[in-house]
Amino acid sequence: MALSAVLLFVSLVLMAAATTTLWWMMHAWRTPETLEATAFAEPDGEHRLSFSLLVPARHEEAVLEHTVRRMLRIDHPDFEIVVIVGHDDPGTAAIAHRLAAVRPDRVKVVTDHHERKNKPRAMNTALPHCRGEIIGVFDAEDIVHPELLTHVDFAFHRDEGDGRRTDVVQGGVQLMNYESSWYALRNCLEYFFWFRSRLHLHARKGFIPLGGNTVFVRADLLRATGGWDGDCLAEDCDLGVRLSSGGAKVQVAYHAALVTREETPGSLVALYKQRTRWNQGFLQVLRKGEWRRLPGFGQRVLARYTLTTPFVQAFSGVAVPIGAGVAVAGGIPLPAALFAWLPVLPMAAMVAFECAALHDFGRQYQVGIRLRHYVQLVLGTPVYSLVLGAAAVRAVWREYTGRDDWELTSHVGAHLPGARPRAEDASR
Repeated sequence: MALSAVLLFVSLVLMAAATTTLWWMMHAWRTPETLEATAFAEPDGEHRLSFSLLVPARHEEAVLEHTVRRMLRIDHPDFEIVVIVGHDDPGTAAIAHRLAAVRPDRVKVVTDHHERKNKPRAMNTALPHCRGEIIGVFDAEDIVHPELLTHVDFAFHRDEGDGRRTDVVQGGVQLMNYESSWYALRNCLEYFFWFRSRLHLHARKGFIPLGGNTVFVRADLLRATGGWDGDCLAEDCDLGVRLSSGGAKVQVAYHAALVTREETPGSLVALYKQRTRWNQGFLQVLRKGEWRRLPGFGQRVLARYTLTTPFVQAFSGVAVPIGAGVAVAGGIPLPAALFAWLPVLPMAAMVAFECAALHDFGRQYQVGIRLRHYVQLVLGTPVYSLVLGAAAVRAVWREYTGRDDWELTSHVGAHLPGARPRAEDASR
């Protein structure tokens, strides 16, 4: 009887989590008007603001030069690229200084001397050196569209009629190398949902965990709020929570032609460590409690649920295989056994919606989505879910034991034009 009660409780939690996730995934596609509203508005051609674009780079010799040279093609008249390198990273520093010597009018190099290095500390080091009215953040492997700043400039200065200025603009980020491995396809689709749909919902509700790059913040506001938390493993989420709690107005825009393109982690181990860091960062932000200052009850509920996602994923990672095993093995009343399979319904609906979204992804980016990709997506779902669940369990354990070292995700340029798929990753 006790086993049946536990099984029923687990089933209810899993079903609620899966249904909520599905609803949020579908947010942008609810109506044609909702989908249309997710894009950037057509700019008026005026350039009113200046930009400082931060590019933290650590051991990024493989991709940094390509990224900066692409950024130099940006069509906005008033921007600077601030590359941040570590004092102990001569290879990356040499590339950055060479680029600055070629284009001293555009490229500036700042050296981070922190002994414990991470992305937020690097950006805080660069903040006093920035002259722009808007601070933008990009990663060292990014492919940035030349017209992006023109659209972001307009998003900041256009009059929306509510008397409030826009404080933050979150642009779209999209992983592109879906052919690299079986899990890369799922990883690309995750970003598609997060930036295409989920962040728009958060911005609408007034609570948003910002993305790690292609995010633009007014410099005066960023400095007034103290920059980034140098001890947080999810500094982007933390900044979004603090700005949301202070009433900042955030715009989110996703347009396939303007997204910043990136690559997936190069192996399952790298993905596992990356997700561990993100999950632990969410738990750190939850513990800090800034979200409690949000003015609305609904905002605080959304914040608490979002920031406790690692607990939900960790619970799912443990409960799903155990629950499935108990249900298959028998020994419990038939109604309880049947009820245990109810979470499969929203999960199956989620996979069906992901297949539809994969078709939309292929259409928007004009890439060939074949039958094998749909098969790969469906068959890879259980294994991918287990990897994410295991990463969440590890994040909870690391947070409990006080480990907060930054596990860097390396980049090899798998998303760059002409790059060959990493066939070896499929066996990892």
